[in-house]
Amino acid sequence: MAQVLWSGRLSATPDEEAFAFESSITVDQRLVLEDIEGSIAHVTMLGAQGIIPEEAAQKIGEELKRIAADITEGKLVIDTGVEDIHSFIEGVLTARLGDVGRMVHAGRSRNDQVAVDVRLYLKHHIPELQEELRQTGETLLSVAEQHLTTVMPGYTHLQRAQPVTLAHHLVAWAAGLERDRARFADALARLDECPLGSGALAGSTLPLDREATSRALGFRRPTINSMDSVADRDFALEVTSCCAITMVHLSRFCEDIILWATEEFGFIELAEQWSTGSSIMPQKKNPDFAELIRGKSGRVTGDLVTLLTLLKGLPYAYDRDLQEDKEALFDALDTLRASLRMFRGMLASARFRTERMARSCQGGFLEATDVAEYLVRRGLPFRRAHEVAAQVVRDCIAAGQRHIGERTLEQLRERSELFNEDIYEALSPRASVERRRTAGGPAPEEVQRQIGELRRRFSRKEG
Repeated sequence: MAQVLWSGRLSATPDEEAFAFESSITVDQRLVLEDIEGSIAHVTMLGAQGIIPEEAAQKIGEELKRIAADITEGKLVIDTGVEDIHSFIEGVLTARLGDVGRMVHAGRSRNDQVAVDVRLYLKHHIPELQEELRQTGETLLSVAEQHLTTVMPGYTHLQRAQPVTLAHHLVAWAAGLERDRARFADALARLDECPLGSGALAGSTLPLDREATSRALGFRRPTINSMDSVADRDFALEVTSCCAITMVHLSRFCEDIILWATEEFGFIELAEQWSTGSSIMPQKKNPDFAELIRGKSGRVTGDLVTLLTLLKGLPYAYDRDLQEDKEALFDALDTLRASLRMFRGMLASARFRTERMARSCQGGFLEATDVAEYLVRRGLPFRRAHEVAAQVVRDCIAAGQRHIGERTLEQLRERSELFNEDIYEALSPRASVERRRTAGGPAPEEVQRQIGELRRRFSRKEG
């Protein structure tokens, strides 16, 4: 029979299968050190407030530290036959200290206990994720610096649109990751409140010092309302949402990589360790890691939907449904961390086929917008300039020409007298890129500025 430590007024206990159904220890055992940390702060406060004898509080605190060390060193193995990690720790403490160990739970419920455990866990692990994001962003920026003048087509609607540089494209990805890092910082700031001392939902008649436990655990302040403290899972929603948004970014980046790795594009060659072969086609080199990251984005989106669905119908206090929050939250955190590491390694070792990128800027009339803007600089209203450029493109297509530069000056002047010889200077992809010096544009010196700015943002402690 599985171990049931506290059944209250109930005289019957669940059978083995039913107990396994309600048990959460296989998921929440990763909170073990946070649970001990919270218990030490709580029992220290109980002693300071005279709720339990100071000597007992000290004895419990020391034993909890020994339990943490035993678990860390592998001397104590978590018993998955216990209902949850809170019960396991209290059971070990009671087994070692007897009635003294039973004092640890005064003024506390598992409702506020689990809430503080998860918040502590996130306070410990969100900075690690932010560091993964910083390293991934830095990798993109370092690769970008090697390709400030590598011209490639920019796409809208997956159609060739205007010339950009590979650096400009990679910095676009890094900008998305910098926002992701800042989002985690925002989420971390909002969850930085301590629910310990809220009890089941209505606090306690014991003279608890919630400010003291909040300070001891490194929180900014206690939560404002005891019922909200145990009902709230906004912090789990927000962090999982941050994970889902970041995974969507990674998925979109990987979609570009998957396209670029095709023979049709041929812009990138992934290192062999970041590719796989085929079980039947000997020639294949598949971008499977990029595809897996793209696929795992759906998994994290599912984690977010799980939490939203879990919460939407719950009465506003603690309900056992909330036990189901951790699996989705932990899965989102784990999946994102692994995906960032895989993406970073894949990009750092990739080889970009710069000649193929440059050749792809020829044809498709990527210079058409430059023609329209040339005419604007000569005084033509933009809508009229747009129409003239479109007519020139149609003329090229009718003549079997792939580039506006193939038109003679006389042919161009049939569409507008404003064309002069200097139009040909504006038509090369490199000239197009170098002229786009506006903030955020692809000109090499401007992209270098963007790289410097993003590096400053990534280095900020607050994200």
